[in-house]
Amino acid sequence: MKRSPSRSPWYPRTALLVAAIASSASAQEARGGYEFAACGKPAVGSRAHTPIRSLYIPMRDGIRIALDVVLPDPLPSGAKIPAVLMMTRYYRSSPNAEPSAIIRSFASNGYAVVNGDVRGTGASFGLWPHHRTRDETLDYGEVMDWIVRQPWSNGQIVGWGLSYGANTVDWMVERNHPPFKAALSRFPDYDPYAHLYFPGGVPNAMFGRAWGTMVKGLDTTGNVRPVDEDPDGRTLALAIARRRDVPDVWQSLQGIVFRDDRPKPWGGWSMDDWGIHAWSKRVESSGTPLQSWGGWMDAGTADGVLRRFMTLRNPQRVFIGPWSHGGFHHASPYGPADEPTDPTVGQQRAEDLCTLERWLRPDGRRTSVPGKLLVYYTMGEERWKTTSEWPIPGTDRQRWYLRAGNGLRSETPAEPSGADRYTVDFDATTGTSNRWATQFGAGNVIHGDRAIEDKRLLVYTSEPITDDLEITGHPVVRLYLTSTETDGAFFVYLEDVAPDGKVYYVTEGMLRGIHRKVSTDRPPYRVLGPYHSFRRKDAMPLVPGEQAELSFELLPTSVLIRRGHRLRVAIAGADKDTFRRIPDQGTPVLSIERHRDRPSHIELPVVPRR
Repeated sequence: MKRSPSRSPWYPRTALLVAAIASSASAQEARGGYEFAACGKPAVGSRAHTPIRSLYIPMRDGIRIALDVVLPDPLPSGAKIPAVLMMTRYYRSSPNAEPSAIIRSFASNGYAVVNGDVRGTGASFGLWPHHRTRDETLDYGEVMDWIVRQPWSNGQIVGWGLSYGANTVDWMVERNHPPFKAALSRFPDYDPYAHLYFPGGVPNAMFGRAWGTMVKGLDTTGNVRPVDEDPDGRTLALAIARRRDVPDVWQSLQGIVFRDDRPKPWGGWSMDDWGIHAWSKRVESSGTPLQSWGGWMDAGTADGVLRRFMTLRNPQRVFIGPWSHGGFHHASPYGPADEPTDPTVGQQRAEDLCTLERWLRPDGRRTSVPGKLLVYYTMGEERWKTTSEWPIPGTDRQRWYLRAGNGLRSETPAEPSGADRYTVDFDATTGTSNRWATQFGAGNVIHGDRAIEDKRLLVYTSEPITDDLEITGHPVVRLYLTSTETDGAFFVYLEDVAPDGKVYYVTEGMLRGIHRKVSTDRPPYRVLGPYHSFRRKDAMPLVPGEQAELSFELLPTSVLIRRGHRLRVAIAGADKDTFRRIPDQGTPVLSIERHRDRPSHIELPVVPRR
């Protein structure tokens, strides 16, 4: 295949491959599916990159940030190439390590790669009291300034990152830096309060404790690559010594109940201040095209990328698969636990390469990028689909009501009274390999057969459905209840009961009792159900014995419930291996009402079958 004579040989070399697949991809999209692109040269087995060069660069306040630089090899004298910027708090590289697979992939395809330790972590100086302090995010702009001054730079920078690194990419967009042309964020936490640490206002103690302890250990040990000018590691040891007394972030998280709480070690900042969702105006003003990845089974990452897709005017490409954190595992509950992820991680990276070819130009100008494309996977059907809108056009909001005899029916109850009592079982759990655990280590998500665990819960099950039912979107639950306590954690699970009795986990939602007030404030992003602010001013404790209404969204999903299967709604008051016990003392007894005046129900987003 000949290279276009107008294209620099050191500009990323995937455009011709993009053209080659364009017709087949278009045909696939036209019938509702999606064919993942296959761009770029393989990095495995080739040495098309330079060894890591590691150095410090100074910031505006004198703090030194550690960077690794990897270039294509050979790189002719005078060649100008774009750069991929990555920033992490998990060590940019280890001593004597070779470049990672993703770095090799970018360098082998003609990109310079700059990979840095964020302020206060790894070999960088400074302090890290919490995620993405303003000093940290301002550093990103200064690193970009340094990049464009390098002799190999063509003045174009793109951001790429996974997990914490994905969150740093989102903040690179916020900098509105002219050389920054595109953002590729894989499995970010768009709203860290709602999507990871306090979903529904319920403290995710498992993740907060484990992650906080881990990163504190990383920041106080020296198993990170020193910069080249520090071969004996003395400068690295100095950086580490200066941050030993920084409080563990878990200590601060334990003191948070409301999203506007401001722990003392955070210097007046709340979780909203370091959540990119609260900075949407600056993100929008950049006009930067965004490519985001999330997983239906990965904490709240799918919800986050959907909120961004619905809210921001930026051009966007979004991929939501049946994935664990990072896209490393195929976590659809309908397949075997060891099923390979499809597309593979390598194919996912190739998709990122293709996107950069679509969005970058050799002359340094930003190319015209189409508006929005959402590529999503329907579990149970095991099929990829596309849309340019969310919710899916034509979605029917179907209500299924909790009924007597633990039934679930689409007909509105006619009975004048009716309720079910449930004593909270604090041993109830979704296990230790659930959608929240995958955020710590990117392991597989295996909920298993929920039939036995459901015996601890209050469940409502439908009759076998007579036609396939596709649920794609955000279910919304409304519970009318009384409690014997002033607070509680209310968990609702949507499940699929197979004809053989096996119970498949589909999705879940939760709400802490004191956050039950439905706010009339303007939400920071588009919501599709009741809006809860989780702010101190809106606290509304339960009154023991007094009727209360709890309404909230479940995390989004796309699933096909097959004919002959049954729908199930399961209600719990605890998830012992993941979330903090609420209340700390006492055992709530709940009364869930299900009659014509207080018809507790779930509303399902049902998409017409194509």
